[in-house]
Amino acid sequence: MFLRISSDIVNKVKINFDSDGLWLLNITLAIIMYGVALGITSDDFKRLFKNPKIVLVGIFSQFILFPLITYILVSIINPTPSIALGMIMVAACPGGNISNFMTQLAGGNAALSVSLTAFATLVAVMMTPINLAFWGNLYEPTSQILRTVELDPFTLAKLVTLILGVPLILGMLTRKYYKNLAYKVSKVLKPISVVIFLIFIVIAFSQNLDVFSEYIHFVLFIVIFHNITGYLGGFYFAKAMRLSYFDQKTLAIETGIQNSGLGLLLYFNFFGDLGLGGMALCIAFWGIWDIASGLGLAYYWSLKTTKITT
Repeated sequence: MFLRISSDIVNKVKINFDSDGLWLLNITLAIIMYGVALGITSDDFKRLFKNPKIVLVGIFSQFILFPLITYILVSIINPTPSIALGMIMVAACPGGNISNFMTQLAGGNAALSVSLTAFATLVAVMMTPINLAFWGNLYEPTSQILRTVELDPFTLAKLVTLILGVPLILGMLTRKYYKNLAYKVSKVLKPISVVIFLIFIVIAFSQNLDVFSEYIHFVLFIVIFHNITGYLGGFYFAKAMRLSYFDQKTLAIETGIQNSGLGLLLYFNFFGDLGLGGMALCIAFWGIWDIASGLGLAYYWSLKTTKITT
């Protein structure tokens, strides 16, 4: 009975986000991906394939391990169906692009982080729709929601391609044919794009301050715990695979930092009219929390690195 009441309450949540905001989010994500891609070359992919173990561990951790962990958490916690679908949506998305900056700050393998971001972006075109459909349908309460949605995998993949794939290819082409220009633009665009994204989050948060203050308790601990399992899963899986501590930190961040901006975009394109307020609330808070937690974790590791080197 309580679960039913909670579900009704949380599904009434309405995130203030209009079509202009959605368009701005599209552009922001594309610019961030383009900025990241300016530092990527075909050699990054060649370097990865020279060490296929790291590729397999990284992709497995992001696209199989974390969705599996999420499914287990959802089955144990048994949140309202819309919140559960929000968790599954986040887990289906690729790693967040800001993970490259955090890995560098943490003293991790920045080259691996950038390379995995590029590779995961390409894989996400196929794996994000598959994971959302597979894990969402495997859990019966979210399966009932998905049956009411015309979730065309091709349309979903097309959207992911436009937001992530096209900017990735354009950025790499710019780097290949206009190397000096790419270097100059990258130095400016990378920090600016991150700042723009943070400003976007702050503005979106301020516009929904009343919503968060009233309903945040429905997802607060769920999102925090979900995020922590991502870091721990990535770190200890890399450790179990006998990767270096350098790479373990990288995999922890790559797994724990998810592109929730893409998740929010997919929500408004495919689920926005269904009254799934819990799903929007979960994804939106993820976008705020994982940046804060990621920066905190990266700063902690940077202090440990400094102590070791001194």
